[in-house]
Amino acid sequence: MMSIDDKTREAAGFLSKELKDADRTGIVLGSGLGGLADEIQETKVWDFGEIPHFPVSSVEGHRGQLIAGSLCGVEVLAMAGRVHFYEGFTMKEVSFPVRVMGAMGVKNIIITNAGGAANSRMTPGDIALIEDHINLMGDNPLRGSPDFTDLTSVYSDTLKELARRAAENKGIELKSGVYVGNQGPSYETPAEVRMARIMGGDIVGMSTVPEVITASSCGMSVLGLSMITNMAAGITGEKLSHREVIATTESAQEEFKTLVREILALM
Repeated sequence: MMSIDDKTREAAGFLSKELKDADRTGIVLGSGLGGLADEIQETKVWDFGEIPHFPVSSVEGHRGQLIAGSLCGVEVLAMAGRVHFYEGFTMKEVSFPVRVMGAMGVKNIIITNAGGAANSRMTPGDIALIEDHINLMGDNPLRGSPDFTDLTSVYSDTLKELARRAAENKGIELKSGVYVGNQGPSYETPAEVRMARIMGGDIVGMSTVPEVITASSCGMSVLGLSMITNMAAGITGEKLSHREVIATTESAQEEFKTLVREILALM
């Protein structure tokens, strides 16, 4: 059986053969946010299934492509879609694409998601800067190795300040808060949302945490952004659906794309 390191080297080698040498910024585009990938120029596109050992998602709103090219003058390596722990993948599989980015020399990574607001100060359509996270997923992508990665400053202060400046430049109100990662695929119960708030959480979701931990382990600087797609369970009494998540991100993603473009332009 191949080790995770061997698989990483094989996938990175496969991709590097078709790319010119460049300093690249990584981007992970969450549910419904893949439209930004269409703006990448001089692209090379791979379906996840083409890349050795890459997991393939079955979730609506996740294109499942890795795209290399230029965006706002910055060379990027972007995931249009991701796989999730709730699909039955292991944490190592979920975070494997980010590990490959690290092996390809990516130093900065922007990780995005669609999240539910556990804090009533946020509303659907808001963009929130992730200040920190709470891992309630019951696992860790570094389990099985003595990798005692320090997560004290896992979300880069430098990149957070860059995002705030970008939002100010474009007149975008940027909220901020703590992201709580849950297993899914069921949405949280009202009691679980209340617990998240008591613990200091502002946003709930089912992704991001494994990728962020892995990126930090690989020495990357991380910027986390959440598109708020719904109020979490129990806040308004309305029922939740994945189609609502996709619909909200599609209607609000122009502002999100504007913000990410400005962040890249300031890098």
